[in-house]
Amino acid sequence: MPASELAARTKAESAIVVRDSVGNILKDGDAVALVKDLDVKGAGQTLRRGTIIRSIRLTGDAQEIDCKHDTIRGLVLRAEFVRKH
Repeated sequence: MPASELAARTKAESAIVVRDSVGNILKDGDAVALVKDLDVKGAGQTLRRGTIIRSIRLTGDAQEIDCKHDTIRGLVLRAEFVRKH
């Protein structure tokens, strides 16, 4: 087996699959909507259900996604609280 094929196969097997609250597969750059109201620690703010978060980034964890919001920087959400928009 060529080394390039072996490297591609190893990368595909080790890829982490992140799924939203209804089972859709998420990827970098997707837009998601919140499925419940969330109190944001340290910001003194509540994100309401239905809020759209654009351009998510996946982290190394299958349950966490890195997000940007207009008023909150460095927001990390659990995948169980969002659905793909």
